[in-house]
Amino acid sequence: MAAAPQQTTETAKRVSADRGQLLRTLRNLWPFIWPTDRRDLKMRVVWALAALILAKIVTVFVPFFYKWATDSLVAATGSEATANILAVASVPIMFVVAYGVGRVLMSFFNQLRDIVFARVSVNAERELGVKAFVHLHGLSLRYHLSRRTGGLSRIMARGVGGLAAVVHAVLMNSVPTVIEFLFSATIILWHFGPLYLAVVAGTVVLYIAFTVRVADARLAIQRLENELDRDAHTKAIDSLINYETVKYFGNERMETERFNSVMRQYEDAAVKSATTLAGLNFGQAAIFTLGMTVCMGLSAAAIVRGEQTLGDFVLINALLAQLAVPLNFAGMIYREIRRGLGDLEELFGVLDLDPEILDKPGAKPLDIRAGTVRFENVDFRYDPERAVMSDVSFEVPSGHTVAIVGPSGAGKSTIARLLYRFYDVTGGRILIDGQDIREVTQDSLRRAIGMVPQDTVLFNDTIAYNIRYGRPEATEAEIRAAAETAQIARFIDSLPKGYETEVGERGLKLSGGEKQRVAIARTVLKAPPILIFDEATSALDTRTERDIQKALDRVASGRTTLIVAHRLSTIIHADQILVLDAGRVVERGTHAALLAEKGLYASMWNRQQEAAEAAERLRRAEEAELAIGEAAPVAAK
Repeated sequence: MAAAPQQTTETAKRVSADRGQLLRTLRNLWPFIWPTDRRDLKMRVVWALAALILAKIVTVFVPFFYKWATDSLVAATGSEATANILAVASVPIMFVVAYGVGRVLMSFFNQLRDIVFARVSVNAERELGVKAFVHLHGLSLRYHLSRRTGGLSRIMARGVGGLAAVVHAVLMNSVPTVIEFLFSATIILWHFGPLYLAVVAGTVVLYIAFTVRVADARLAIQRLENELDRDAHTKAIDSLINYETVKYFGNERMETERFNSVMRQYEDAAVKSATTLAGLNFGQAAIFTLGMTVCMGLSAAAIVRGEQTLGDFVLINALLAQLAVPLNFAGMIYREIRRGLGDLEELFGVLDLDPEILDKPGAKPLDIRAGTVRFENVDFRYDPERAVMSDVSFEVPSGHTVAIVGPSGAGKSTIARLLYRFYDVTGGRILIDGQDIREVTQDSLRRAIGMVPQDTVLFNDTIAYNIRYGRPEATEAEIRAAAETAQIARFIDSLPKGYETEVGERGLKLSGGEKQRVAIARTVLKAPPILIFDEATSALDTRTERDIQKALDRVASGRTTLIVAHRLSTIIHADQILVLDAGRVVERGTHAALLAEKGLYASMWNRQQEAAEAAERLRRAEEAELAIGEAAPVAAK
């Protein structure tokens, strides 16, 4: 029992922190609703508020037509002068017509408000979505390697959806409810007196306090729902992206169980959420019904005393019934605001992250003169305790080819990432034509470099789109010329749809060699002065590798080229070969010179040659066995 006060204090602190975050999120949201550079949208907000106020004025006056119609009907039925029935009936009929016109106008102004504000709301969603999209592309490679794409896309989608929910809930429901309550309170005070107002105000305060308290308690459940929903979405996307791997190992059941395990937790959280929601709805209905009953009881007593008419009884009922509608939505609105703000909180949390790599103030575009690349005493660490590169120095002269080889984990691919400035060096510097790459704009740096990676991932679009990605403004003739250089034009022409053939997600409809040629064509079209081949052929068979190597050699001719290689046979003609081991350059020279040193490079070369010879002997043995198997039936005949 002693722990209860502490628990209450912790809950209060959490709710206070949530409200602080809520205010910060609303501040972040405001520029999207009231954009400084869009006077037209600001005017739409003003006109929408004007329509809203007109709608609420009509709303609170409509019940008076109901009251007057009722009183006139009572008077008509009790009148002895019934000879002229039309004259007697004309007054209540007039009020009934006025009541109908009032309800039509109420609907008209409400819909006009929504129409006028629609452009503001949709523009805000678009602006936030675009801002998030741009920001995510601006974050560092380190961030994206540590995140799950499925979860990240979910945060973005829910955040943009949360903006729509919050905008609609606050401006289309909360503000109108407050305005309607103020108008209704004024009328109740004027027409019925302070006692009625006290009952109505007490009911509304109790209603809102109960709603806020229960909704705050449900916030943790809703956050857990969001987290589990995101986790389930991530697992589903991850499994479907790796469809072939799942099939290779026959692990459909395991993947289903992983997904189902999260969905079971989501189910429990959703049931708990639904249960607490039912309790919230019941409590809201009970509180408001109690307040309405008290007011109607007071009015009934006043009628008996002769202080009010039957129309007044109808009026107080109609006023409270109308107020019940937005208040009933208020509970849902508050829940939607909290849920929407929770989703926005996650998205704004991502937007608050600072990119690791930024252009320096006043950074100028890279000025490419010859394309000479130079690493000077470069050190790099992914984290303080893990040294990846130490004192690496080398130069790739303009038009020359330098290859980088070494054991797995030696830091070969890190060199390409550093040159692209996906990370900044922790020591030393990298120069292109004497310019430190940290001093120039990232855009100009990356436009000067072309990359053909080992694992080529294509966009789920056409072959033409994927080639044109190297230079979006390229003409059809330039795309075809790039395909010719990459030796893939004949294959594309053989396809029924040619360059308009869809390649599938990640290019899975194409073979490894075909994807690689598309990547080469894309780089050819970009026409950069500096090229990087990051183990571009290591995942291919020997024959395909030879074909693609010819295309790579053709592309690299006359360009500054850096080759990260696994198969040493592909780099024997390089002007210089660097051998990395544990992040250091341990050997450098031509292929012949390194073999003569009989060091690490020679050891790697000998192992690969032995493996290649063993594979060749195995191939010949298999061909011989196949030939004997085919000859045996002929001999038998």
